[in-house]
Amino acid sequence: MNTAERKAALGALEGIVGARHALTDPALFAGALVEPRGLYRGKALAFVRPGSTEEVAAVTAYCNEARIGIVPQGGNTGLVGGQTPDGSGDEIILSTQRLKAVREVDAHADVMICEAGVTLAEAQATALKADRLFPLSLAAEGSCTIGGNVATNAGGVTVIAYGNTRELVTGVEAVLADGRVVHALSKLRKDNTGYDVKDLFVGSEGTLGIVTAVSLRLFPNPRARATAFVGLKSPERALDLLRLARERLGTGIVSFELIGRIAYDITIGNKLARAPLSSRHSWYVLMEAASQMPQGLAEAFAGALEDALERGVVEDAAIAASLEQRYEFWRLRDSIPEAQIREGGSIKHDVSVAVGDVPALIDEATRAVDASEPGCRVVCFGHLGDGNMHFNVSQPVGADKAAFLERWDAVNEVVHAIVAQMGGSYSAEHGIGRLKRELLARTKDPTALAVMRAVKAALDPNGVMNPGKVL
Repeated sequence: MNTAERKAALGALEGIVGARHALTDPALFAGALVEPRGLYRGKALAFVRPGSTEEVAAVTAYCNEARIGIVPQGGNTGLVGGQTPDGSGDEIILSTQRLKAVREVDAHADVMICEAGVTLAEAQATALKADRLFPLSLAAEGSCTIGGNVATNAGGVTVIAYGNTRELVTGVEAVLADGRVVHALSKLRKDNTGYDVKDLFVGSEGTLGIVTAVSLRLFPNPRARATAFVGLKSPERALDLLRLARERLGTGIVSFELIGRIAYDITIGNKLARAPLSSRHSWYVLMEAASQMPQGLAEAFAGALEDALERGVVEDAAIAASLEQRYEFWRLRDSIPEAQIREGGSIKHDVSVAVGDVPALIDEATRAVDASEPGCRVVCFGHLGDGNMHFNVSQPVGADKAAFLERWDAVNEVVHAIVAQMGGSYSAEHGIGRLKRELLARTKDPTALAVMRAVKAALDPNGVMNPGKVL
């Protein structure tokens, strides 16, 4: 793009959103040019902040006509580079941060309509004001946005009970590349009228259109919760505990997080959380249950753990006796990524296998990584209840960080090969973005990939929607 074209584009964008919302000085939006782990850093023609769906439509229509790439961005918390522009400086970042309205909360339909820039924490709080629960929960909920959650089909710690974001969406409003708006903000649980258009945009990472508003499922607000931090011998014992807990509490189990000893130790060692148990164990589980019945849950929950202790399934357990203690348990789980940062370089894997295969995955991948990278530390934790583990590999103590991170692709190959043998996924909840685009091209079923490309070509023939991501 030459100087005259840049000037014309900036003038057009300022005319749509106003000069205050079409930023061109990189110093004013430096944080938006790099993703959280620093793996990708780019440049942008402008950081554009539309204030309405109509403005989003006008911006996309102009950029489509001018062949200017559009990179949608919410809270910039994604971990695969899907929200980061390339290095050309010819793309714009289209921020949804001004799309902040909660348009409606319908307690009878148990649906809430939020615009894309509403943070997940704000959506949760709004639901609670109506005595409802919006159950999506993840560590970045204070800054990640609903639009980003939908675009990446976010998972989190409650998938075992409520499903991924896809299961929580009843409708979307989305702007296509040419500026047309898909009006599909349905509250309906049943609507069997042909193709489910909303599902095209859930998990599309901004490559098919820009989600501007979403209809979200709500649930009755639990009247009782019970949370425990458990020490046990192995992932196999964790599966035994999960089975027992489900036998006793059924669908009341809403979170079941497995934490390896190294993940636990580095989090405690970096003083990011307090040790919940007095003794150390090889593995830990953070387990939570909820119920609409105000009485009975605490007794049933304690009974399940007592049974597990008597059977030798668990070695020790602490049940949260207060809200603050519950927060302390979750603080440990949520602080593991920060602990990894403090420990140096970390090669990440967001993988999933069938729930019953998780112990074998951990065992085989750990042995393979130890052989490939002597001295490395496997920091394994994640959502055992849905088979999604974050099998991360931290650098050996005292190693050179840059040299270790150069082994990223090689370590990925080792882990992903084992996942593939088990029929698993190398992208359980983080998406594809830029990080896994080549891997997708090599491993996706060719016919499925052709279908994806056909949909992309139909909705974005000029390739302006988040170019270079996913496909």
